[in-house]
Amino acid sequence: MQEELLGGLRVWVTASRAPQTKSPRLVVVLLHGFGAPGDDLVALSHGLAVPPGTVFAFPEAPVSLAGVLPAMLLREARAWWLLDLDSQEAALRAGRFEVLTASNPPGLETARNAVVSMLDELQRSHEVSPERIVLGGFSQGAIVACDVALHDTRPLAGLVLMSGTLMAQDAWVAGMPSRIGLRVLQSHGSDDTLMPPALSERLRDLFVAAGLSVDWVPFRGGHSVPQAVLTRLEAFLAHLAPEGS
Repeated sequence: MQEELLGGLRVWVTASRAPQTKSPRLVVVLLHGFGAPGDDLVALSHGLAVPPGTVFAFPEAPVSLAGVLPAMLLREARAWWLLDLDSQEAALRAGRFEVLTASNPPGLETARNAVVSMLDELQRSHEVSPERIVLGGFSQGAIVACDVALHDTRPLAGLVLMSGTLMAQDAWVAGMPSRIGLRVLQSHGSDDTLMPPALSERLRDLFVAAGLSVDWVPFRGGHSVPQAVLTRLEAFLAHLAPEGS
């Protein structure tokens, strides 16, 4: 594991599982959630059974929550953009999901641009073609990953959305036709109180209607990544890995 500065973001990058390969078979880029430290998802790279030659990259979100959420100071909490938690909770309590699905906070575009720059430099420094990049994340990181995939034009091997949600609906729907055939792994817990499962299901249905290929992984539980999701992620990556490389 090494730390790199890519496109202005601090990124934890694992070594290839197959040292003899000249370039990675897959590069799996996973974005952490709101309030987590930058290395929050790094442990996933140790336990997953992935194709030989797979490299993982874990970018740290650019926004520090130091002084914003005092309870989170001990673990260097980060965010891709600042959330209005009070407004979000009020909308959820009132069942006004349209407030969330139509939301397109200015910070989302800033986060998208940061991730795009990071991907550009990752491709150059690791000599990897975009067709071998799997982009994904958890929670707020999943939202950013989805936003990047539906705005950026580079080909992708796949998209992984763990406990994300539908946001910026008009812009996302407009971008979906450019991703026809893209493989998507999407998971969500039935008891998630932070991001309603119904909105994740709506996003899934929009993907399917637009011609994306969705591997839907519902589970009984809350806002988390259980073993059942990790098992499906292993199979998803195995399917995406190019042959003979």
